[in-house]
Amino acid sequence: MKIIEEIGEAAMLEQLAEECTELAKAALTMARIIRKENPTPVTEKDAIANIREEYTDVVQCAGELSLTVDEEQMARKHERWEKRVRDRT
Repeated sequence: MKIIEEIGEAAMLEQLAEECTELAKAALTMARIIRKENPTPVTEKDAIANIREEYTDVVQCAGELSLTVDEEQMARKHERWEKRVRDRT
């Protein structure tokens, strides 16, 4: 069963937005752990597991919405990112 057929596209987009927000929060928590500037009670192991769980939720929602990755766009973005990293000095 496709969940999107049961709840509709708008609800699935809301779910995707919620999961993206939860993934962002999980990534920010991991950054706090790495930097050690703003302590958090979350352990590194739990933070990594949370990132994986939230990323999985995002991918699942994207699948329900039939979203795909544009490989050419990804390659262009990688090249720009690489250039910015090289040029930062």
